[in-house]
Amino acid sequence: MTQPAHYLFENARVFTADPSRPTAEAVAVRDNRIVFVGSRSEAQGLKGTRTRLIDAGGGTLMPGFIDSHFHMLYGALNLDGMQLEPATNYEELSAIVLAYAAEHPNDAWLPGTGLRYNVGPGHTPLNRHHLDALVPDRPIYINAFDGHTSWANTLALKMAGIFNGGVTAPNSENVLDAHGDSTGELREPGAYQVVSDMVPKPDAARQRTLLLQALKLTASLGVTSVHNMDGNEQKASLYAALEDLGQLTCRIYLPYSVSPDTPLDTFEKEALALKHQFNSSLLRAGSVKFFIDGVIEGYTGLLVEPYADNPATCGAANYDIDQFNRLVAEADRLGFQIFTHSVGDMGVRRVLDAYHNAQQVNGRRDSRHRIEHIELVHREDLPRFKDLGVLASMQPLHSPMQVDENDIWPLRVGRERWPLSFAWQTLREAGATLVFGSDWPVGTQKPASQLYSVIKLSFVISQWTTGVKGLTTFPSLSTICRIKVGFICTPELAIVTADMRT
Repeated sequence: MTQPAHYLFENARVFTADPSRPTAEAVAVRDNRIVFVGSRSEAQGLKGTRTRLIDAGGGTLMPGFIDSHFHMLYGALNLDGMQLEPATNYEELSAIVLAYAAEHPNDAWLPGTGLRYNVGPGHTPLNRHHLDALVPDRPIYINAFDGHTSWANTLALKMAGIFNGGVTAPNSENVLDAHGDSTGELREPGAYQVVSDMVPKPDAARQRTLLLQALKLTASLGVTSVHNMDGNEQKASLYAALEDLGQLTCRIYLPYSVSPDTPLDTFEKEALALKHQFNSSLLRAGSVKFFIDGVIEGYTGLLVEPYADNPATCGAANYDIDQFNRLVAEADRLGFQIFTHSVGDMGVRRVLDAYHNAQQVNGRRDSRHRIEHIELVHREDLPRFKDLGVLASMQPLHSPMQVDENDIWPLRVGRERWPLSFAWQTLREAGATLVFGSDWPVGTQKPASQLYSVIKLSFVISQWTTGVKGLTTFPSLSTICRIKVGFICTPELAIVTADMRT
């Protein structure tokens, strides 16, 4: 006799991802496993006295989204402070800062997140003078939307002891003016961490409240699993505590974060401990995360050729090549999946070289090592993704949608490199396996917005490469979805997404 289901979803438009039977009416779940997909009438035999019936009201029921590039705790903590995503110019930034300062008169610091680049007056680079003009008597610390650049006012710089510069980590910069004073622009954590550490942090209770808010948002958008791109024992313990309380509503795959200062023996000991300690159905370790470079906007992304708007630099790497190759080879030997942040085409090449070296040293296995972002790729490196079995992990919402003063990215790389910018279709045609993610809070969590960006950018790139700027007219989302949704949701892509969980 068939055991009753614990949950039975009826009256639904079920997307099955099965080409032989693409739709259904009902889904039954027992012990957190789908045990039936079919017609509503067939599902009646799975009802029991304790079966919870859920009427979908004719709505769509589909597999949960897996966001393959995410920052759960970092995004949650960014729900506090000034929310600067809406600011597209200095006037809008000023309004947000002044309103927040008035609403929080007793706060010692005025922190903010989500700011775009070039929101100074007239879309010039923001500096400390612009922030001083708003609030000079309280320290202001603002982080860019991508987390790679920060801005501080004069008071904050002096409190941190970096008003006249100071030592910064490799590929980081405290930008100085002609007098040797800081402009207030701090590129990469190696320059801004000293200020960030001074900003008051939420206590444990507040952190948990914010994390629960983030989890609620994630669940509301149909995201059921995330690959978290930063991790350590402290963060894992926080997620594990929520799981013990039955409050972790999303599966989290957590890496061990490696920095250029991480000793090889410490890395091995701590990463393995994390992998062995956290291995439940909702929280799992077993990967490591590197950063080979920074971002294009801050000239810290590593390029093959110099920046178009600053020919004096190609950017820089966070690691010495030999050091990076040793760490990658050791992580591979220990059986970890490796995620490496790389936005520039030379950065991508160095990561591919390191993964190739690891295969030569340790032998080839189904490692599914990944390169994160790949905002630029050199044509010569396109076939190497397939040859090495390296996954291309990309974030559609990172891509500029037009060429204008609101986004400095296209000007940094120059027109000649636009055809190989955010080139997910070109990589796919070269045989690479793609995975997509939001990079929340850098981009919105909304999966529909990310899919829309994938489609919309195909129109934009075709116009970029023929010289048309400032595009404003595109087909509506509903029109695009009617044309393209069959491609976006093919069973092939659904299987690829499921595979990434392992």
